[in-house]
Amino acid sequence: MAGARANPLTLRSWAASVARSVAFVWRSLRSMRTALVLLLLVGLGAVAGSLVPQVGVADARIAATFRDHPLRARIFAQLGLFDVYGSWWFTLLYSLLLLSLVACIVPRTRAFLRNALARPAPAGELTALRHYAEVPVPLPPERAIRDARRALRRLRFRVRSPGDELGLAAEKGLAREGGSLLFHWAILLLLAGVAWGKGTGFSGQAVIVEGETWTEAHANYDGQIREGRYFGEDHTGVRIRVDDFEASYRPTGQPRDFVTRATLFDADGRLLDRVEIRVNHPAEAEGVRFYQFGYGWAPVIRVEHRGRPIFDGPVVCEQRGVPKGVSPLQVPWRCVVKLPSLRPQVGIAFELWPDSRGLLSLLERGQVMPMVVAYAPVMTWEAYEGDLRSELVQSVSTLDTTAMRRIGSGVLGAGETADLGRGLTVSFPELRQYTVLTVARDRGMWIVLVGAILMLVGLLPALSSTRRRVWVRAEPEGAGAVLKVGGFALQRGNRFEEEFARLVRDLERVSAREAS
Repeated sequence: MAGARANPLTLRSWAASVARSVAFVWRSLRSMRTALVLLLLVGLGAVAGSLVPQVGVADARIAATFRDHPLRARIFAQLGLFDVYGSWWFTLLYSLLLLSLVACIVPRTRAFLRNALARPAPAGELTALRHYAEVPVPLPPERAIRDARRALRRLRFRVRSPGDELGLAAEKGLAREGGSLLFHWAILLLLAGVAWGKGTGFSGQAVIVEGETWTEAHANYDGQIREGRYFGEDHTGVRIRVDDFEASYRPTGQPRDFVTRATLFDADGRLLDRVEIRVNHPAEAEGVRFYQFGYGWAPVIRVEHRGRPIFDGPVVCEQRGVPKGVSPLQVPWRCVVKLPSLRPQVGIAFELWPDSRGLLSLLERGQVMPMVVAYAPVMTWEAYEGDLRSELVQSVSTLDTTAMRRIGSGVLGAGETADLGRGLTVSFPELRQYTVLTVARDRGMWIVLVGAILMLVGLLPALSSTRRRVWVRAEPEGAGAVLKVGGFALQRGNRFEEEFARLVRDLERVSAREAS
């Protein structure tokens, strides 16, 4: 049986349908309305990325969502909301937005260049224009048209003679279209800079205790890092040693200044710089910027088991569950020490009062006084033994006591040692502070900066200038000449009537001055 042959008419019809669909999509992309819709959708996607915990930034919150709200988590995962900026739909929207901007701007740019290079077209009948006037001048036509040329140029008109020695064609306001195009090209440049910078850069947080050195490497972010899709793991290895941290407050208790004094080294340990990092005053080394983000207290804790030290070092404390309307300065700091090597396992939960007067005011008056400095710091502690459930995703500052039992509690002052029983002792030698730095590299930042500057530069002429076209023709009349002037406005036509009258007066005044 002979194979069936495709019907040529059917193939042509199918090809024509595809061509019409492609043409429709291309026409839609060339519409500025489409670009605005795509920009709105990209903005909504960015909002979703801010509201929903993201992979690499809040993995613990994502795990908690799957545990507490499995249906919602599955829906978010299917929609790619846990990784908005790496999802296929956000990449598609962003790519379509860039393509739409290019499709809109390129034809307009070509048309602008043609208009800028073209000679002004002669007007057919000036009397048919909406704005028309005749100006008698006591000068010969050649001199009158020459004076009119100088007057128009002083008014920033682009003047040409459209093949007639006694005629002029003038226009101004091309800067408006040029500024508008520059503004849109700058938007495209800014979006490209954002895509390049975020796609090849990273951003993470470093928690560094006073006196310690932190190295810029993937493993040292403890999961608090977000890397771009095209980031090649080329971390710098820059080291930062926090020499001192200082927080100052106003008399009302409001924070006034946070400053991290640090020393920067390169990957080989060579000194780069000594810096002070403040809010809005970052430090930079080898393309990596360090921004001041937060701070806290880090008590040095030493735990011994039958005289053998099993834990010794500063512990980062955090504030969780600050009640609404309560200053963070009135809330104690909480931290945890976990001892998984012991059998049974032991966990100790601490509550730090950097200023012991805060704890005393709570006990005496039921209200905590603001704690702005370290003054005779104390810690309350509770010890538990059992299963730490280390196989679960947990914050380092959280102690899961569901499989544990309480074995003791107490109060520990700075320089004191407490006996927990079971041969365990815990000491509190000193109190330090830690700083939280946002560490980021964005290679597209200079592109974004250039784009933002060009946007402002483009807005100035786009908002302040308008397109006007004027034609002047000199005809002999008696011993002098008459200037026939016509014109129209391409934008803001309601304002051109007054401008046209002023232009006619200027031409008349110039001719009168030249005649005298």
